[in-house]
Amino acid sequence: MASDLTSTVRIDLGKRSYDIHIGTGLLAHPDTFAGLPKAQAAMIVTNDTIAPLFEAQLRAAIAPHYKQVHTVVLPDGEAHKDWQTLNLIFDALLAKGCDRKTVLFALGGGVIGDMTGFAAASYMRGVPFVQVPTTLLSQVDSSVGGKTAINHPLGKNMIGAFHQPVRVVCDLDTLKTLPGRELSAGLAEVIKYGPIADMDFLAWIEANIGALMACEPAALAHAVKRSCEIKAWVVGQDERESGLRAILNFGHTFGHAIEAGLGFGVWLHGEAVGCGMVMAAELSHRLGKVDAAFVARLKALIERAGLPVRGPALSAADNAHDYIEHMRLDKKAVGGEIQFVVIDPPGQARTMGAPDAVVREVIDACCG
Repeated sequence: MASDLTSTVRIDLGKRSYDIHIGTGLLAHPDTFAGLPKAQAAMIVTNDTIAPLFEAQLRAAIAPHYKQVHTVVLPDGEAHKDWQTLNLIFDALLAKGCDRKTVLFALGGGVIGDMTGFAAASYMRGVPFVQVPTTLLSQVDSSVGGKTAINHPLGKNMIGAFHQPVRVVCDLDTLKTLPGRELSAGLAEVIKYGPIADMDFLAWIEANIGALMACEPAALAHAVKRSCEIKAWVVGQDERESGLRAILNFGHTFGHAIEAGLGFGVWLHGEAVGCGMVMAAELSHRLGKVDAAFVARLKALIERAGLPVRGPALSAADNAHDYIEHMRLDKKAVGGEIQFVVIDPPGQARTMGAPDAVVREVIDACCG
């Protein structure tokens, strides 16, 4: 199981603590999945893109631990992160007679991880689940921390639950199959950790962006490990996002507006977040928290990562109005006031409101 790139990051949440295993060759090795909750049955939840690539490997690896291994294959894409698709998981669990000890395995990207986690939180009022993320975005962000959800037509991730996995397995070999667009989308969530928590890490990303874009294993191993370390540090202090954890949403308030405004799946989540970070940095600048050089530096890195740095027009009539209305539905909004994650100063972040007039200026400057 072990390789020179193997490492473990611990999420410290008392009785709900768990390990994130990062390395190569993990997915196919039965030892990776030893010591999980005992059960008669396991169910792999995956999608029609990932199943042909990795389902057989995972099935073979967990088969020694469970008498029955079932699989449910969902349609791929953010557009299917909804009630109808979620219900396919419940249909499969009930049809197979799965009990409350059944362990679910989320094999795929952020959509699969979120939906499997939500199903696990809900089925028989809660069953254990394991995250086996196969995209860079899910390895560095969405698989860690216990946020599970589906989308509503009016807003992203608006219906869900906090339900921690019992283990996360990040096999770097799965990233070799990622299309370039998906790799870039994942880099957005890697880049995020620099401005909010670790400017040395941001400098490392700048120096190694070429290696990351080329999927060099050592560079990916460090990026995933450091990202998970930062997220573990934040989640360990604020599991349910009552304060500090909100900083992990840097760029997401603008980004979620882009996703909902265009229709889920038109832009990838990471593409929207990358562009959203440019807008959030510009807002931070206009609020006097960072200088123009910081905004330019971050924008240049996001562009080098192959991500869009200019937001789409959601409306020809009043684009800023459309953005603001979508952002008022954001989960962080309080009493209708949008809460933005701003950089203050570089390497630290906090949430705060901002005058609509300033937000309009940012949208007008950064979009269309």
